[in-house]
Amino acid sequence: MRVAGRLLSSALIFASAAVCAAEAPTSAPDAAAPAPVPTVPAVPKEAAPPASVTVIGASEAHGVLGRDVRSAADEDMGRIVDVIVDRGGHVRAAVIDFGGFLGVGSRKIVVDWNALRFGKVANKKDSISLELTKAQVAAAPEYKEGAPIVVLGASGSLQPLQVLP
Repeated sequence: MRVAGRLLSSALIFASAAVCAAEAPTSAPDAAAPAPVPTVPAVPKEAAPPASVTVIGASEAHGVLGRDVRSAADEDMGRIVDVIVDRGGHVRAAVIDFGGFLGVGSRKIVVDWNALRFGKVANKKDSISLELTKAQVAAAPEYKEGAPIVVLGASGSLQPLQVLP
């Protein structure tokens, strides 16, 4: 009985020491314990405004990539393969794959967007008109990506591209 009493007394003393130690403030923070994370008060987010919607009639607009380009004299001028935009996102020119046969011997040239006429766009088979002659387009320098772009324009319609700093 004496041994059991001593064991019980020792256990009580040990338990009270553990409780006191847990309640006592420590002078140095425990390096293994994670730092408390400050809570940020919840700020209600405003709902995003709805996106704007524009409805364009099915016969009013179509894509232009791959469209055939013809001169005013109905000569085959090639097809549009790319569109050139400036830093502001404004369309400046179209890249036309000109000449050759079945992709052999063709070269890309750049024409001013204002030289193109989009009168018929309802059908993918309709072509786009170009206000330049075949001779003018044939004399245009070839477009090479990464090189300065020389844009062939209709008489008096081309404005120089202003380079932004």
